[in-house]
Amino acid sequence: MIYVFIADGFEEVEAIATVDMLRRCGIDTITVGIGSQMVIGSHNMGLVCDVEDKFVQANNSIDAVVLPGGMPGTTNLENSEKVQSFIDFAVENDRYICAICAAPSILGHKGLLDGKKATSFPSFSNQLGKAEYTDELVTIDGKIITAKGAGAAWLFGKTIAQEFVGKEKAEEVYDSIQHE
Repeated sequence: MIYVFIADGFEEVEAIATVDMLRRCGIDTITVGIGSQMVIGSHNMGLVCDVEDKFVQANNSIDAVVLPGGMPGTTNLENSEKVQSFIDFAVENDRYICAICAAPSILGHKGLLDGKKATSFPSFSNQLGKAEYTDELVTIDGKIITAKGAGAAWLFGKTIAQEFVGKEKAEEVYDSIQHE
């Protein structure tokens, strides 16, 4: 199961496009609202998540943790004990951790990007710890996938998906959305 954590102030496109791509690929994906099942994005769009964070626990069902960016959504994710517990579980159990836009800074602050290649929204590149900043739209280094921002959201979703369903299936679904 892929857990996508969504907090008030999230970047709508980064969350929705990523979840949409994963689900189109047939990957079990659950959206988790921080503090409420209903969260409000950084552009005042409401999203009803599948479940509120108090109803999920970090356990062996986790295949990946996905963190959309946006502000103050990223700060709200970083301040969540639940999100932190899922990140810690993912690290300890060799699961994927995926973050886009400002959200890679959460991983940087935890030292998880030290010695790894990573990308983020450019103004957050100084918050990636001792990562090698790639300036790519999407960067994979081991089990960590990072992406630059809203314009890379579909590619971010496809990149995560290919780790679970293979490159051919992910490319097929990505092509079907008529991306540029």
